[in-house]
Parts: sequence; structure tokens; C-alpha cells
Amino acid sequence: MENKSKIIIAIVIIALVAGGAFLFFQNKNQPAKKQIDLGAKKPAHTGPMNTSNVSPISGLTCENWNKRPVAVMQPSDVFARPAAGFSEADLVVEMPAYTSSVTRLMGVYLCNLPKEIGAIRSARHDYIALAKGLDSVFIHWGGSHFALDLLKNNIIDDIDCLVYSGKYCDRWDWKNDPKMRKEDSGHVKKEKVLQALTDLGFRTETNFAGYPHKEEAPKEERPSGGHLRVAFANPYDVEYDYDKETNTWLRVWDEAPDTDRNNKQRVAPKNVVVLMAESEQISASTDYVGKGLQDPWKNVEEIKKTGVESISDRYNNVQIGDPWYDSKDSGEAFFYMNGKETKGTWKKDKSKLDSKLFFYDESGQEVEFVPGQIWVEILEPGQALKWVPTS
Repeated sequence: MENKSKIIIAIVIIALVAGGAFLFFQNKNQPAKKQIDLGAKKPAHTGPMNTSNVSPISGLTCENWNKRPVAVMQPSDVFARPAAGFSEADLVVEMPAYTSSVTRLMGVYLCNLPKEIGAIRSARHDYIALAKGLDSVFIHWGGSHFALDLLKNNIIDDIDCLVYSGKYCDRWDWKNDPKMRKEDSGHVKKEKVLQALTDLGFRTETNFAGYPHKEEAPKEERPSGGHLRVAFANPYDVEYDYDKETNTWLRVWDEAPDTDRNNKQRVAPKNVVVLMAESEQISASTDYVGKGLQDPWKNVEEIKKTGVESISDRYNNVQIGDPWYDSKDSGEAFFYMNGKETKGTWKKDKSKLDSKLFFYDESGQEVEFVPGQIWVEILEPGQALKWVPTS
């Protein structure tokens, strides 16, 4: 019996070894599934990515390459179009100012300060964190309660045009323009921006490390065209038509070509980035503290929480990695450059207000942009993104 038991045990061991070997070699021959880690990316660079006379944002050669950018809150409202300044921005961020509804933009200007930037609208807290990550001076005309509550703590160098109206900021002649509303007439001139930076004693040289860049694809390697639709709610929906000759993305706003009020030039970024991020209204019924977040209602008088003066559910919060109300700070990303689409992720460390917004490819390396303007679109889940390539 003892010998018989030993034989049975030996057979079992041999079977287990053979089975394990089979599974090992079978799995070894299977292609590995590519998974995108949304939270474990680390910066690939620790120092400046562009030196000499190159903008750390756009990668273009310019005289102001080492100056601090200014980040300006600008509206998407039909009455405010065309906007002034966007054709000269190094970077533009566009995202919902209200969940699934109105969008707002932030133009970031470094290489060029346009002769005028406008319209200028109120601050939203999500943009403050993004502007801080770019080491920008933040320009706005008033703001939501939540944004102004944060700005009182001097978390960023800012110019509030509501305070400095008539000194640094002005209004266009909106009374004689049948299309324009008063709230869409605020703007700032180049010389007034420079004066404000001096008068207010803001640091002028940038500490922003920048984004990596690469040479653009030769013309013969570019596709003949392509169409991208970023389906914000109408009339805020955006489309881009790829132009092979200029290697740019011709921007279309609510089915109309987007042009710059200053120079009538077509807005056409070299790079378009689409990020996916959740959005929800800031509600008095949400337990932010219970989620380990800051309480947005801490300094809000009771009448603003309830009743006819309530601002509950009026303003939204985009989960874009701010250190106050966000529980998420990473997500999917889609990159459009050289006429093609690639996929990856974005990351903004919500534990650090001045963390830059990182962009990663599927291998976990920072995305290298084509030198030129970067336009960042932030979509909510459920809002459509459609890319139609052309060979």
C-alpha cells in the first residue's frame, strides 16, 4: 500500500508540473493586453524642457520665452463671438462652466500678448488650479463665490477686472453693437496688462518647466485631411478640420469658422487635446467633508444655500485635479497632431495646487507636441467625441 501511495503522489506531482508548464507557455505566447494606468504616472522630466528662446508651452521661438504667461478667463457665449486674442495664445483650455451646458475658456498668453484680449468673464475655481500649474498671472472679471473665496487667500497672482475696471480693464462700446451684451464687453489691452504686472509687483520670469516638443511630420507623411467633432451642447459644440498644408486644425464653432476679433485670422491650433473628466454641480446637499474634501460652503451665508438666493447647483465642479473639491485627478486623453489621433491619459496631482497638467501616451511617457498652439478640450463622459480620419 505504501508503494502504491507513493506512485499516486508522484503521478499527481508530474501532472501539476506539466499543467503549470502548459499554462506558462500558453500565456507566454499570448499578446499582453495593453492597460493604461490612470494614476501611477510620474513626470519624465524634472528640469526645464525648453531652454534658450523657446516658449515652454508652445515650443515656439519668441522674445518673451522666459516671461510668465497670463491666463485670461474668456466666454463662449454666442454674443461674445468672435473672441479677441485666441489666434495668438500659446494654449487654450475649454470646458463646461455648467454641467452639460455652457462652456468657458481660458486663453494662456506667453509668446505674444495680443493688442486686446476679450471678452473677459468671471473666474471659476477649476481654472485657477490649471492657471497655477502653468505659473500664470490669472486675469478675470469677478467670479463665482467659490472662486472668489479661494482667491481671497492669495493662492495665485491675479488681476480682478471688477476691481480694476477703468484702470487696467475697459469695456467695448457695447451700446452701439446690437449683438453684444454689457457682460461681453470687458477686455484688456496689451499695454494695460504690462502696466498691471509692474504696478502690482508680480514676478515676471516664469518657473514653469514646460511641455516637451518634437519636429512636425514632413508634408509627405501627413494625411490629406480629417475631421474631429467635440460635442459640447449646442451652440458651444466645436469641430476641427485638419489642414495638411499648414499642419493645423481649423477650428469651427457652432458650424461657423472661428476667427480672431483682432486680426480676422482663422483660429487653427497645431495640437488638439481632448480630456475626459467628470463634472457635477456644487450642491449644498453633498457631504464634501465626509469625502475628505474641502467644504465649499464653509464661508457661504445660509441664505445663499437655500431659498431664492441659493447658489446651490448653480456652478459646477470639473474633476480636473484641483486640491479643494476633487476626488479624481486623472483620466483618458486623446491627442490630435500631424493629422492623426493617439490615445493616452492626463494627470494633475490634486495634492499640489501648482502641479502642472501632465499628458501621457499609452507607454506612460510624456506626450511630445508639435511646436505651436495647444488647444485643450475637456469633455464630460457621455458627451460625444468623433474622429473621422482621411488617408
